[in-house]
Amino acid sequence: MSSAALTEFDLHLWNEGTHFHAYEKMGAHCSEQNGTTGVHYAVWAPNAQRVSVIGEFNGWQPHVNELCSNGVSGIWEGFVPGCRQGTLYKYFIESRYNGYRVAKADPFGFAAETRPQTASKVWGLGGFEWHDQEWLRYRRDSQSLNAPLSIYEVHLGSWRRSEGNHWLSYQDLAYQLADYVHEMGFTHVELLPITEHPFDGSWGYQTVGYFAPTSRFGSPQDFMYFIDHLHQRGIGVILDWVPAHFPRDEHGLGYFDGTHLYEHADPRQGLHRDWGTFIFNFGRREVQSFLISNALYWLDKFHIDGLRVDAVASMLYLDYSRKPGEWTPNQFGGRENLEAISFLKRLNEQVYAEFPDVMTLAEESTSWPAVSRPTYSGGLGFGYKWDMGWMHDTLEYIAEDPIHRKFHHGRLTFRQVYAFSENFVLPLSHDEVVHGKGSLLRKMPGDRWQQFANLRLLLGYMFALPAKKLLFMGGEFGQEHEWNHDAALDWKAIENPQHRGLQRLVRDLNTIYRGQRALHSKDCEPAGFEWIDCNDAEASVLSFLRKGWDEADDLIVVCNFTPQTRHNYKVGAPRGGFWEEILNTDAKLYGGSGQGNLGGIETAPLPMHGRPYLLNITAPPLGMAIFRRAR
Repeated sequence: MSSAALTEFDLHLWNEGTHFHAYEKMGAHCSEQNGTTGVHYAVWAPNAQRVSVIGEFNGWQPHVNELCSNGVSGIWEGFVPGCRQGTLYKYFIESRYNGYRVAKADPFGFAAETRPQTASKVWGLGGFEWHDQEWLRYRRDSQSLNAPLSIYEVHLGSWRRSEGNHWLSYQDLAYQLADYVHEMGFTHVELLPITEHPFDGSWGYQTVGYFAPTSRFGSPQDFMYFIDHLHQRGIGVILDWVPAHFPRDEHGLGYFDGTHLYEHADPRQGLHRDWGTFIFNFGRREVQSFLISNALYWLDKFHIDGLRVDAVASMLYLDYSRKPGEWTPNQFGGRENLEAISFLKRLNEQVYAEFPDVMTLAEESTSWPAVSRPTYSGGLGFGYKWDMGWMHDTLEYIAEDPIHRKFHHGRLTFRQVYAFSENFVLPLSHDEVVHGKGSLLRKMPGDRWQQFANLRLLLGYMFALPAKKLLFMGGEFGQEHEWNHDAALDWKAIENPQHRGLQRLVRDLNTIYRGQRALHSKDCEPAGFEWIDCNDAEASVLSFLRKGWDEADDLIVVCNFTPQTRHNYKVGAPRGGFWEEILNTDAKLYGGSGQGNLGGIETAPLPMHGRPYLLNITAPPLGMAIFRRAR
């Protein structure tokens, strides 16, 4: 028997929901049996009457290479001689029910044909030599709660393209993206889902091949090269991971063996009407083995540094986007999805048990408590949570004409009520620049100058607040039009001084965020932030302190959300002396008007805002200024 064959213990773990490395045995693995080379296949299809492997090696004919049933485990396996690396294949499944017959891609397939073709491809994951040992050795320090975390969110198919509007390869992207991200000062890239998906327009969120890096840009080893190269440049890689739903394409997971195997049978539980997708049956133990194995697979085989878990809110609530009568309550009569909650906790526990230096991030848009708190204290166990409330409130505020902003001041100050209830990431993500929402630049009110000034202020404000940061590609230079997945970003825009100035600002914001301990070391602690004055709604000005481990680290931040330059604006200071202006978003090199404080200002020994000293500053129009006391 081949070494890839499943043991009785493997079958037990799979059915128990604890086979967290099932990718080592399930799917297609090149092997040898009785001196003959070939491929060992294993697939879960408990309600099948017969399962065959079909492919180019047998003319895609069923019944030529049939698999054997492993009884009550539901797993079918077998050895096919002559198959090798690169062989195209599917499973032909004949159900016990309704005469259902279908050709399915391998749920555990490591590679796939490029769309529109849908076959899986036999592919080993060996043969790649990693050179990222230095990165992995210090990864824990670079991803801790007190480390700077500035994430550049990227869709690989449309960041840049080659002549003729063709995709770049993983290797081309490795060099070009690493150079750019390193120059811009981001600490991590977050990739929209790169798992195999049939439709470009889903951006990867309708995944079919959960274990296959998309073949659009190269092989699995090419993707390893991409990650390895970024790691060597000191850049972490986060994957957008989608366990909340999967598409209904015939070759995918849906109705896999003539029954609702991976998904709930009841459409009130198993169907996302908004997205037209199936919902995993999180209570089924084999589904837990599949999904948790998949999460660990990317961390194990591809050295991924973090998983951003998509659409967590849709998993937590049984009535998510459903009207009365379209959902069924849990066993206690509530709307909470108890099975999904248990799954998420188990997922995070297993991820952090095996890879304590990685991170999981939840896209969770509700007030569900303790998302980023440990499971032992009642939390879901994520490392971070996206602050969707901040994103919505801030974008709504910044879209207001400045003359009206004083009436909406609370949209800015409300965040500090809950700012440290979770370990937050502030996201300006892809979701905000699609489907007619316009680009970040086009969301800004006013004339052309004011649009750029507002966007500079928005980004400066985001980097100054306590939390980690995420910015979708194109936002850093003010992409004019909303994101189009079928074309590259408008890189020619950087030839314009206003776009180039914005890009330089983002680079400098990253430099200051990483270099000033007060801006990152207590991002997730109340001790890292103090209001100086949050009540000046009439002037639409906010002032606050960011604090580090030592009072010498303290920074004063002043944000003026009107186009009126505010001369002689008084701000309380915790210590006397000369306070340097270390960043001003209205500086001329960023495209601003140049209103500022001539490098800094001396305090006056007068109390202000409950503090012993006063700074009499110029608050720049639609601008943010950061001050640091000279040592």
